[in-house]
Amino acid sequence: MSVTHVPQAKFLNQQAFSPPENLSQETEALNLGLKTPLIEKYLKQLGNQELLGGPYVKDYLYDQKRRNCRPSTIRCNFTTLKLFLSYLKKRDRTHLGTFPREDLSGFIEHEQDRGMQPNTVSTRLRHLYAFVSYLVDREVAHPDLLKRKLRVKVPEALPRAIDPEDVQQFLAVIQKPRDRAMILVLLRTGMRIGELLETRVSEVNLREKRITISEAQKTRVGRVVYLNEDACKALKVWLKRRDPEKEYLFYGQGRQRLSYTAVRVRFAKYLEAAGLAHKGYSLHCLRHTCATELLNAGMRLECLQQLLGHSSIEMTRRYARLTDNTRREEYFRAMAIIEKGEPYGHYHRHPELPPILEEKELLRPHP
Repeated sequence: MSVTHVPQAKFLNQQAFSPPENLSQETEALNLGLKTPLIEKYLKQLGNQELLGGPYVKDYLYDQKRRNCRPSTIRCNFTTLKLFLSYLKKRDRTHLGTFPREDLSGFIEHEQDRGMQPNTVSTRLRHLYAFVSYLVDREVAHPDLLKRKLRVKVPEALPRAIDPEDVQQFLAVIQKPRDRAMILVLLRTGMRIGELLETRVSEVNLREKRITISEAQKTRVGRVVYLNEDACKALKVWLKRRDPEKEYLFYGQGRQRLSYTAVRVRFAKYLEAAGLAHKGYSLHCLRHTCATELLNAGMRLECLQQLLGHSSIEMTRRYARLTDNTRREEYFRAMAIIEKGEPYGHYHRHPELPPILEEKELLRPHP
């Protein structure tokens, strides 16, 4: 993994780019209406560590709240900003309008040295540039900070599906109605785990074998996914046993939805029981398995894109790279034809193309 470096820049003139004193006051009325304990908790952390830029971080986080960003998105942004501001403090920076471009690359290298994964570093760099853009828009930071942006090279990882034999072995050990329904819905619909945990009973239609996702976890766009027979059967069993007073399809204590951590722990226990713990499967592999099986069964990419809720067809195209088993079958099928010496097998195309018939009128010269 490497970072593309930018030339070192001189410090900006602090006086020229000093923050407007009333910036926070201008948005205070809006922020009061959105005041959130979680954001206030984040801001308290900045104050306790005596990090610079508190008013701007406050305005930025509440701006995200106004734009209806998810709490998880706000949390990830705050984590990045706290790390970056801590880095600036160690370098004795005193103002957000005066740090040079070299601090951006220095922060990324610092994160790499801490052993952060490429995807994590890339995500934090994206969050950091969003905040810098916010500062530039408010004339707090210099626009040159956004020129020739840094890029972190991230290895392209193919989606990993669970082997068909392992799927059957895994399902065989899941007997608890709630857990079996949950796993089968993930495996047969390709839903993200966060989307399933947000699903309410009212959004499940067993008669039409579908679940309505009112708001996708990443794109914030709703869609419909469909249920096959074994997923429907498992859901029917669970719906008969669940507490009808609960709002969410899968719930935890009280009226709250089940947590991701609880599902992940159950998933790991079933992997252990099935003797598959050493294979490194994750919950997200259920989504990858669904997508891979649908594509290998002949589903068009455009349909798969809609079912998975991908914003770009390029994201779905990753699944077009067939599994090892499919490539193996294709190889030996083609090799069998070659070894038999058949002149025109299934994979051979006759070199002579059919003649193209053209009307004489089309061949006449133009006047």
